Amino acid sequence: MPRCKKHRCCRMLDGDKIFKPRSTPLAELKMAEIFLDEFEAARLCDHDGISQIAAAERMKISRGTVQRLLEAGRFKIIDALLHDHAIRIHKQ
Repeated sequence: MPRCKKHRCCRMLDGDKIFKPRSTPLAELKMAEIFLDEFEAARLCDHDGISQIAAAERMKISRGTVQRLLEAGRFKIIDALLHDHAIRIHKQ
């Protein structure tokens, strides 16, 4: 039986955020789901430029978890951009 998911400190979002290519209606696009913790790890490390260790301290998780979240989030974002998918930042 898997362990319960640890609470992760992330910035608050009012609801799900969706980004899509301008030229295609949302109904015609595949949706890439980015979870809030994946987005937060990418924001802290890539946008704010802090280390994985500092991001882990802010999110109250291990550095290894931050690394795994970064890998998953970056892959989903790049894949969506390359294949013209919409991106949803999904609150869990």
